[in-house]
Amino acid sequence: MRNDTGLTEARRQYAAAHAAHYKTKDLREALEFYKGIVAAHPDTQEAGYSRSQIHNIIKEVVPEQELFEAQVGMAMAHFGGDRQQERRIPAPPMMEARA
Repeated sequence: MRNDTGLTEARRQYAAAHAAHYKTKDLREALEFYKGIVAAHPDTQEAGYSRSQIHNIIKEVVPEQELFEAQVGMAMAHFGGDRQQERRIPAPPMMEARA
């Protein structure tokens, strides 16, 4: 007999996250729920769905230019060294057109 307790808990938590996200529109609470699902149940479908929803929330609340600069900064950090990004990098025209 298979133990589905973790899977059931992941589903329950995802339902609560989804309700916070779409019914009450509490994005902060939804983000916390989604993060908790990914941390507690990383190998479940709900964790995959939660990662997608986290991405959706980020795109909704973080300005595109700021998100782009953060991504460039993270990429630079992975190259190593202490070099700081000294100038603002413009977002690709595609991003600016949507803003």
